[in-house]
Amino acid sequence: MKKRWIFWWIANIIWITLFAVGTFVVWTREVDGAGVTQTPALKLVAFIFLLMAFIFPIIIQVVWLIVKFKISSNK
Repeated sequence: MKKRWIFWWIANIIWITLFAVGTFVVWTREVDGAGVTQTPALKLVAFIFLLMAFIFPIIIQVVWLIVKFKISSNK
């Protein structure tokens, strides 16, 4: 059981790191891949899309954690 918790924490650290790097890239770039100059509004739109992409794995992680706690408390 301990290996699963270690894997869970490692997976969360990877997700947080990917989100932080993606956020850094979105907010520091001057021009996107299509050559459009990034304004603060366009950066915010890109950040919202990045956030939406990371919400789904977060929901899966939280549901998995709740299920594991329920299973652990029943034993």
